[in-house]
Amino acid sequence: MTMHDDQVDVTTGTVAALIGEQFPQWSGKAIRPLPSTGTVNAVFRIGNDLSARFPLRPADADQALAVLEQEAQASAELAQVSRFPAPEPVALGKPGAGYPMPWSVQTWLPGTVASDADPGGSDAFAEDLAAFIAALREAGTRGRLFSGEGRGGALPHHDDWMAKCFEESQGLLDVDRLRQMWSHFRELPRTGADVMSHGDLIPGNVLVAGDRLGGVLDTGGFGPADPALDLVSAWHLLLPGPRDVLRQTLDCDDLEWERGKAWAFQQAMGVVWYYAESNPAMSTMGRRTLERILESMQ
Repeated sequence: MTMHDDQVDVTTGTVAALIGEQFPQWSGKAIRPLPSTGTVNAVFRIGNDLSARFPLRPADADQALAVLEQEAQASAELAQVSRFPAPEPVALGKPGAGYPMPWSVQTWLPGTVASDADPGGSDAFAEDLAAFIAALREAGTRGRLFSGEGRGGALPHHDDWMAKCFEESQGLLDVDRLRQMWSHFRELPRTGADVMSHGDLIPGNVLVAGDRLGGVLDTGGFGPADPALDLVSAWHLLLPGPRDVLRQTLDCDDLEWERGKAWAFQQAMGVVWYYAESNPAMSTMGRRTLERILESMQ
């Protein structure tokens, strides 16, 4: 089942043809589609040490290339500052073989995503996660500011999207109560300057090794944002005890902690209804995050 009405189909045959045309040095490597709860790219493993990512939604090829180039630069920068493994860019591919957009190749990271090996009860994982977030913050923005796209700026800028989410969630969630929560969240003032952030610390983007953080995926969004943005991980990934460990390790004050909760709420509200049929695992993640937030406010 497709996740988007305008989704572009990508098959193993398409990937093999693109590699044969553009990167013949890899044409003898096995190509395997990877099951994923991801919603932006189709991902294929190329041999044992590479992965290829193909955007699922159509876009102007030149604009898509600019985005991929920016993501590659961001991924390379994050890999330099993180002490935990992160994928590094290898190459950018061109449209071809019936696929209409550029695509990317990066290093492959072994491990199990947190959506398959839930680390939520591990204090050690929470400590690792805090160390990862702290290292990104310490990298410094070098004068860069939040781009204005997506999460990480002003909460009230998402009012229109949230209104749509509440409308679409009728019959799925307790919308009246959730509206009241957003009314509270959107008023939380911003006090801290931008810091460098991963931007999307959900279970599908985090690798687990035992009960520790094994690596971090989908790093192309690394950039300046609200210091509270990466605190979404407290609600997407952790149970109450480890959640407290994360907060204490990062020394979050009440306002920053509440804003992290607000960003997690905003993200969860969107995925519950949008992926209810097309990506049940993602929708379930959103429900679980909302339940954790609701429990924390009782």
